[in-house]
Amino acid sequence: MEARVSSGLQLSNWVNPEKIARKPTGSLQFFQMHGGKRLYHMPVSRCPRAKERFHRFVTLKVSCSAENRKASVLESESSPAFFDESDTIKNKAEELEPYLDGRCIYLVGMMGSGKTTVGRVLSEALGYSFVDCDVLIEEAAGGSTVAEIFKLHGEGFFRENETEVLKKLSLMHRLVISTGGGAVVRPINWRHMNKGISVWLDVPLDALARRIVAVGTGSRPLLHHGDGDPYTKTMKRLCTLFEERGEAYANADVRVSLENIAAKLGYEDVTDISPTAIAIEALIQIEHLLTRK
Repeated sequence: MEARVSSGLQLSNWVNPEKIARKPTGSLQFFQMHGGKRLYHMPVSRCPRAKERFHRFVTLKVSCSAENRKASVLESESSPAFFDESDTIKNKAEELEPYLDGRCIYLVGMMGSGKTTVGRVLSEALGYSFVDCDVLIEEAAGGSTVAEIFKLHGEGFFRENETEVLKKLSLMHRLVISTGGGAVVRPINWRHMNKGISVWLDVPLDALARRIVAVGTGSRPLLHHGDGDPYTKTMKRLCTLFEERGEAYANADVRVSLENIAAKLGYEDVTDISPTAIAIEALIQIEHLLTRK
């Protein structure tokens, strides 16, 4: 498909239920099983150190390590228990499936909050397809990265196409969708996301800053301004963005607080929490939402 970036992304023949159905993980194609690990085909343009646009395989671990972790996510806070994350998330997904009834799950949150990683884990557990909105927009733009789209056409152009993607995805079912960090600021996006269930991954800003600086800010166009060392500059910008978006994130149907998970698991640093543990908590919160209605 020929992408005409200057006149808007051509999405009509590209974001459609049949194509998504053929790709069990959305735009990241599932290729094979190897050594108990899933291998995905991921555009390397998402990697901040990439010097040219090409593709490579990356390994994604979707199951937990053999070592059980002490947790009370599935028990009362006064009754912590050892549990195997892979079995727990499978059982919780099976329990939740009748209540979900095929509704899409939209993950919202700040940049670097783990929406893509956790989204893949959730989609695997639920038997859903996974879609990353940013990747869809990049592919529709002929492979241009988000940073390049911002630079060439501005944030407004990107947001318009982000809304178009969400509109089309809202007509589908059985998807876990990772949204861009700023998708929540447009009311029209919420009208599309409200057709499914929105989940806010709430991560402390300090942890976000450390994570983003560790991998680089090249792919984060909203962090290319300001002075100071990378951490200080990133932290300041994240604080500003959160002031602008915090109330919007709170509109999500459920909130998954990594600080709360860390307290339950007895971790001092939220970065020690596995994506599977976060996904389990998301399923628990979704179940609470649906069963109390």
